[in-house]
Amino acid sequence: MPELPEVEALRDFLDTHLVGKEIVRVLPVAISVLKTYDPPLSAAEGTEVTAVGRHGKFLDLTLTGDPGGELHLLVHLARAGWLRWQDPLPSGPPRPGKGPLALRTALAGGDGFDLTEAGTTKRLAVHLVRDPREVPGVARLGPDPLAEDFGPEEFAALLAGERRQIKGALRDQSLIAGIGNAYSDEILHAARTSPFKPTQNLTPEETTALWTALRTTLGEAVERSRGLAAGKLKAEKKSGLRVHGRTGQPCPVCGDTVREVSFSDSSLQYCPTCQTGGKILADRRLSKLLK
Repeated sequence: MPELPEVEALRDFLDTHLVGKEIVRVLPVAISVLKTYDPPLSAAEGTEVTAVGRHGKFLDLTLTGDPGGELHLLVHLARAGWLRWQDPLPSGPPRPGKGPLALRTALAGGDGFDLTEAGTTKRLAVHLVRDPREVPGVARLGPDPLAEDFGPEEFAALLAGERRQIKGALRDQSLIAGIGNAYSDEILHAARTSPFKPTQNLTPEETTALWTALRTTLGEAVERSRGLAAGKLKAEKKSGLRVHGRTGQPCPVCGDTVREVSFSDSSLQYCPTCQTGGKILADRRLSKLLK
């Protein structure tokens, strides 16, 4: 799943390649991709992209030139979605079918981009709105963890009212925007914290260490991805991960074997030596919470 660092890198890429260009056509290919109907998607045609922003994991393309005022094309890539830049864009209209193509955007210069989504579960979402806050997923977002005003005190205040495992708290978009399964694993490993640790059991020193790990992990991932072409960002994310997706491999810090806890639709990875005092975590439903 693209998370804050990858979406920020895509924002940076599109800021260079897309801003100032005119949208000629927006073609939804998958019937499930478009989540709004007013204004119609055709209203984006003939507009100019004047800015590219980010709200958590949402990309926000600001469009000007519509008689009704400024528009925002918001994209959430979900678990298996991606943006593929095409220069030039393939000729001829795309064919609806069972392939990964979900939406195609053609630009006046002959280039453009495709939104694709692998797998059979289709969650990629596109919204055309006049205010980004009209999108429920944007309206409920918590603070951006890389914002200048998101310091250790602000982070501690967010966690003060929580009573759940820290892994789940970090992934809650209404608490902190942009962190998903992979980077929550990476942050907890860097902070030497068990994913099952209850937030209410964190000491002030542990909370500060967690904030430091959060800022460092996300910040370094953004810097590694900056300037890369959109097609290379997935590989960069995978190569930079220390524990997530590396079950059975040695921890790069201590050499212990990276372990996994599986759930119905996801899994987490951790290092016992670095994070749980050497204890092996059982399935979450059967595990005793670590203190």
